[in-house]
Amino acid sequence: MVNRTGERRVAGSWLGPRRPIEIATDGENGLRKTLSWPHLVGLGVGAIVGTGIYTLTGVGAERAGPAIILAFAVAGVVCACAALAYAEMATLMPTSGGAYTYTYSVLGETLAWIVGWSLILEYSLACSTVAVGWSGYLVGWMQSLGIYLPPAILAGPHAGGIVNLPAVAVALAIAGMLIAGTRESATFNIILVAIKLTALTAFVALALPAFDADKFTPFMPYGFGSEVIEGKTRGVMAAAAIVFFAFYGFDAVATSAEEARNPGRDLTIGILGSMAVCTLIYMFVAVSAIGAVNYLQLGTSAEPLAFVLRSLDHPFAAWAIGLAALIALPSVILVMMYGQSRIFFVMARDGLLPRFLSRVSPRSGAPTTITAVTGVFVAVVAGFFRLDEIAELANAGTLVAFIAVAVCMMVLRRRAPDLPRVFRCPQPYLIGTLATLGCIYLLISLPTHTLTRFAIWNVAGIAFYVLYSRTRSALGSKNDHPA
Repeated sequence: MVNRTGERRVAGSWLGPRRPIEIATDGENGLRKTLSWPHLVGLGVGAIVGTGIYTLTGVGAERAGPAIILAFAVAGVVCACAALAYAEMATLMPTSGGAYTYTYSVLGETLAWIVGWSLILEYSLACSTVAVGWSGYLVGWMQSLGIYLPPAILAGPHAGGIVNLPAVAVALAIAGMLIAGTRESATFNIILVAIKLTALTAFVALALPAFDADKFTPFMPYGFGSEVIEGKTRGVMAAAAIVFFAFYGFDAVATSAEEARNPGRDLTIGILGSMAVCTLIYMFVAVSAIGAVNYLQLGTSAEPLAFVLRSLDHPFAAWAIGLAALIALPSVILVMMYGQSRIFFVMARDGLLPRFLSRVSPRSGAPTTITAVTGVFVAVVAGFFRLDEIAELANAGTLVAFIAVAVCMMVLRRRAPDLPRVFRCPQPYLIGTLATLGCIYLLISLPTHTLTRFAIWNVAGIAFYVLYSRTRSALGSKNDHPA
């Protein structure tokens, strides 16, 4: 922590030691303030629009029916509140590790471990989700060209296959790129964003004219909440708990505060504006899709948007949107896998994971060992599990991380109100409470089997922490007598 004289010391509590807070400054090495709110809105839209809308529209429609548009709205509001809290923490502590680091500094090592363990699910399983979604579009795209591969290598055991080989291949390929030190260029990202938005605009333009209002009756066939119907968890909140995945990426806006000309105004507009734009895009796509094809049919497709266009006799457009997904989605895997390897790296550097995992390549400067481990883990999960199951478990980890960030923001406002903050969340206790309660509601709206798996994952993680990490913690060894 930082005392009034600016001196750092290691603090502690019954939850373990707390890491000193690294505060953002505007010194000589600060970044130039070149971004205004339109830039931040554009950055957010580019980062957020991606995998979820291409791959989870069908899953969400199956769970909520036409009311999936409400599911997108609920998820967007919750994410906006979480993003505002995240922005304050990210700009106050601009260090690696994200929610894990914030929790370490504010709440202590024990809870930081739980958050870090949950982040493994967020990033790794998000990669796996995208890989499975990419595989679905690849199979549909190839079939549109008359190329049919053996079903046994296109799906895991849950669907009668052996392994989803395309999903495994793309995950390992991206891991190989990261190990080699490959980075996305800004120009490449802009091109991918343009492809994604153009494809979605074309989809709406082609599907909306076929809109049939009768397909929205009944509007909410499974109710608003989350309950098991016909053996599956259904309802608006059940759908919101999975389409929440579609809003990943807002941290790209939250971490740009140092470059914002007027952080207090521009960051608020940037976060809320990008969330509003993305929510509207998602709702338009959902309305167009369900208005054109019955939601029960939509829920059966691994590439729902291309399926709608084929159903409307637009084979070339279906082929093109499938190609757009194939081109754009791997970039999401790269970003997520990059983030996961850095979370692992920070935890290993802190001594909570084996230290050899924090080794970096002298040639590329990348943490090659942990990137390889991450790539193999992602590939195995993508090869053998279903899209919805992976996304649900990834969301569980993310929701815990978002809850931690909101709580950290409120605790630090109370504990250290005078710390210099580049960005101050408006109405911090209201926004923090809404983010916390909203994420808890989405978390308990996940299917029971997902929550059971998440609990098992955390029990295993706590056991690992007690038996290994706590005694090897680099910070804990400096603070045997917590304050």
